Formats: sequence, structure tokens, C-alpha cells
Amino acid sequence: MTTLTNPQDLSDQELKNVLLDIEMSVDGDVVGTVTLEFWPETAPATVRNFLRYASEGFYNGKTFHRVIPNFMIQGGCPSGTGTGSGSYGNIKGEFSADAQYSHKRGVISMARSQDPNSASCQFFICHGDADFLDNQYAAFGCMTEGDSALDKLAAVPTGGGGEGSTPKKDCLIQSMTLRSRI
Repeated sequence: MTTLTNPQDLSDQELKNVLLDIEMSVDGDVVGTVTLEFWPETAPATVRNFLRYASEGFYNGKTFHRVIPNFMIQGGCPSGTGTGSGSYGNIKGEFSADAQYSHKRGVISMARSQDPNSASCQFFICHGDADFLDNQYAAFGCMTEGDSALDKLAAVPTGGGGEGSTPKKDCLIQSMTLRSRI
């Protein structure tokens, strides 16, 4: 496997070979790594947007600011509150009703406001099945490894925030590493 530094110049077919490792921690203790693969055939602009931020180290040290067990963990906000956007602006929503790209456990998708074209840098990983989000949020990849790490982060006690989803412990993206499966 080869480490990647600039995925922006890759074709859609080449993007299908990109893997991303997200090392996660709770209160400074590493709980594991989640590995993701991507779906450029259904959400090419979304995949490129996310991988641009990841390749630049944008996500390293950012929090998972929203944790809802059996639903999802959300992170990537530059302010750590769910209100921030990235420096590249918003992207057009690439939504799919195709069951192949459904919001099931382990799927990564873009967070957004009420505006369907407001996704920027924030993302979430489904901890449980959430197919009610299909055709409304841009699912763009899925987990290939890391169930234990996902479960440990989703088990962090929460409280506060609009829906009581603010973690009571620091849940961090320690690092993201891009690599090719070939």
C-alpha cells in the first residue's frame, strides 16, 4: 500500500482505490482506527472535497462534537461546535436513493444545514442504520475496518447541546492518513 498526499488529481476510478485511516481518541487515549473506502461513482465532488481536507491535515486534532449512539458520530467542524465551515466553501448535495449507497452502519456522509447545498467540511459516520437520511444527505463511502473504535466513541457519555449529543469527554480525530490499496 502506498501513502497518498494529493488525491485531487486522481480519476474517479483511481479514487475507488483510496483508503483513509482515522485514528480516534477519547480524553487523549487512542481507542482505535476506522478505515474508510469511497464511492466516487455516486458522489465524486463530495469525495474530492473530503479528501482535499484530509490530505491537507485539516481534520487532525478536530473533535467529534456530536455523538448519538445507534445513530452517528459527527466531526470535522473547525470551531468544534457544529457551526463552522471549511475554507473551500459549500458543495452541491450529491444525494442518492440507490439502496447500494444507503446510510447503514459504517457509512460516511456529509453534514449540512437545512440548505441541501450547504455541506462543507463536517461529516458523520453512521453508528446505526439511518436509511431515513437517504436522498437527503450525501453518503460517499463506508467503513471497511474499525467497528471497535466506532463503538468506543459512540459509547462516550453525552449531555448538553440541542439534543444532548455533546460528548462529556474529548473525542478527537488524532490523525487521518490517506493510502492506496494498490
